[in-house]
Amino acid sequence: MKTFKIGGVHPHDNKQFSAHQPITECALPKQAIIPLVQHIGAPAQAVVEVGAKVKVGELLAKAGGFVSANICSPVSGSVTKIGDWTDAWGAAGQAIYIDVEGDEWMPEIDRTPDLARQCTLEPKQIIDKIAAAGIVGLGGACFPTHVKLMPPPGKKAEVLIVNGVECEPYLTCDHQLMMEHGEEIIIGIQILMKALGVQRAIIGIENNKKDAIEHMQELAQSKLGIEVLPLALKYPQGGEKQLIDACIGRQVPSGALPIETGAVVDNVATIYAVYEAVQKNKPLISRVMTVTGKYVAKPGNYLVRFGTPIEQVIEMAGGVPANTGKVIGGGPMMGRAMDHTDNMPANKRLSGLLFLDDSESHRAEAENCIRCGKCVQACPMGLEPYLLQRLSELEKWDDVENHNVMDCIDCGCCVFTCPAHRPLLDDIRKGKAKVGAILRERAAAKAAEKK
Repeated sequence: MKTFKIGGVHPHDNKQFSAHQPITECALPKQAIIPLVQHIGAPAQAVVEVGAKVKVGELLAKAGGFVSANICSPVSGSVTKIGDWTDAWGAAGQAIYIDVEGDEWMPEIDRTPDLARQCTLEPKQIIDKIAAAGIVGLGGACFPTHVKLMPPPGKKAEVLIVNGVECEPYLTCDHQLMMEHGEEIIIGIQILMKALGVQRAIIGIENNKKDAIEHMQELAQSKLGIEVLPLALKYPQGGEKQLIDACIGRQVPSGALPIETGAVVDNVATIYAVYEAVQKNKPLISRVMTVTGKYVAKPGNYLVRFGTPIEQVIEMAGGVPANTGKVIGGGPMMGRAMDHTDNMPANKRLSGLLFLDDSESHRAEAENCIRCGKCVQACPMGLEPYLLQRLSELEKWDDVENHNVMDCIDCGCCVFTCPAHRPLLDDIRKGKAKVGAILRERAAAKAAEKK
C-alpha cells in the first residue's frame, strides 16, 4: 500500500471517540464574532459599517490582496462593532461583531437538498465564484483556494489530488463529511478538474477509513478520470508534499511549490465548499469540526457557523470534562493549546477541539540530547531538527536559513519521537518566524531597489 518515502511516525489515531458520529448542526449564537484573518495572507478589509443590517451570505470583508480571502456573513443581524480582537493564542487583529437576529439568507443561495450535478461555467467563472465565496483550504493551511487554481506562468496542473487522509489523531470531521456528502464531493472534484483543465483526480484516503474508501470508490467508479487510492497509515500523510509523494511518487523540491510536480492538492472539506459555492451560490460560512477527547461526554462532529462562540459548541458536546488539563485547537500533533475559550469563535481555521486530561497534557522534563538521530529519521522533510533547534537557540539566523528551516511543516514528528523530550518544534518555530521575517524584509528591499 502506498505512502510517502521520507520519515513519518505512527501515533495512535484515537478516532474511536467521534468516528461515525453523524454531523450535528450547532444552534445559532446570540452574537457572532467574525475575525478578519481566517486565512494565510493579508487580512480581509471590512466593507460594512457599524449599524448595518446583514443577511447570511452577504459580503462582510473583501480580500486584502492577491493572497487573501473574502469573508461573508454566517448570520443575519446588526453589525454592532468593528474593532480589536485577540484570539486564544494571543494573536491580535480586527473582528466584526454581529448581534444575531433571525436567520435571513441572501435570496440567490440555493438551500434545497437537491444535488446540482451539471456545471456549465467556464474555468475562469468557476475560479471567480470560488474567490467570491471566500473559500480557503480547510485541511489546516487556510490558503486561499482560488489562488491555488491559478498556477504561475509556465506551470501547468496535470492532476488534482484530493486529501481525504485526515491523518491527525482524534479528528474525524473529514471522514464523516465523506460518508454524508460524498456525492457533493465528487461533483466538486469534477468542477475543480474543469477549472484546472486536468483529466485526472486521485482521492487519497488512509486505510483506517475503510468505509469511506468503499463509499467513495462506489461513487467514483462511473466518473471518468477519478480514482480512489487507499494509503497506508503514517503521519503526516495528509501534508501536501507527503500526499503528492504517496499518490504520484513525485517530491516537491526544497523551497518550491507543489505545482512544480504538476499537482494541485485540495482537502475534501474544501471541495465540498467548492460544490456549495459553484452549484448552490453558498459562500463559506460554516464548517464541520470535531469535538473530542477521552473524557468528553458527547464527542462528535458538529456543523458550526463561523462566529459561534466555541463555548457554545463545547456545551453541545457535554461541557468541559472535570479533569481537563489542556484544550487543543485542532489535533494533538499540529494543533495548539488554547490560552482560553471565552471570546473565541469558530472560524475557517478551526478543525476541532481536543480535551486532554491532566496526565496527557504535561510535558516531560527536557533532558540533554543523546544524539540518537531519531528526529532526523522521523522528519518527513529530510531536515535535521536537533540542529535547527540548536541554531535557533543560538540565534544563528543565517545558518538556520541555510539549513532549510522554511521547509519545516510543523508536523511535530521530531517531538513525538524524541526520547529526551526536547522542545524541538518550539525553537524551530521561533527560527521559522525570524527567518520568515528576514526573507520578507529582503524581498521588500529588492522591490524598493527596482522602483
